[in-house]
Amino acid sequence: MPRHIALLRAINLGSRNRVSMPELRELLAGHGYGDVKTLVQSGNIVLTSRLSPARLERDLQRQIAEGLGVDTPVVVRTRDELAQVIERDPFGSDVDNPKLYQVTFLSEEPSDELAQELAEMDVAPERIALIGRELYTWHPDGIQRSKVDRLRTSKRMPTGTARNWTTVTGLLALADE
Repeated sequence: MPRHIALLRAINLGSRNRVSMPELRELLAGHGYGDVKTLVQSGNIVLTSRLSPARLERDLQRQIAEGLGVDTPVVVRTRDELAQVIERDPFGSDVDNPKLYQVTFLSEEPSDELAQELAEMDVAPERIALIGRELYTWHPDGIQRSKVDRLRTSKRMPTGTARNWTTVTGLLALADE
């Protein structure tokens, strides 16, 4: 059965949208998903399901809202799609701190106009690369003062959720267990 990675947006940030990972695993197993695992406390789920990623996104969002009282967007990638995200790594050895290297998983590809704007942005020393539905961002001076992060979270960008490189590669390892 296919492995999927489901990423919940904006949970367990401070006191809002609190989700217990053991309760989340139990809820999803109760809905018939197989081999449900979570990574850290920020809504990273690996599970098996025959559903398409689009259907899984909708079902998970509804099930989590009904079962845990938290209505949050869910972005899903297959195990193979996540492997491709890692293979396409546009910055490779330029990154010296994987916690400052993020991938934003978008619900859909940005408009051509926004993609062009991103390609032309001067954000040095930060770096940015949009490849399909993933926005790769390198923040060598930290994320808090990032010019790129303000754009990444703007209303013009499709719904998405960011994970640092350590989490991205950890999710693939967890999917392959």
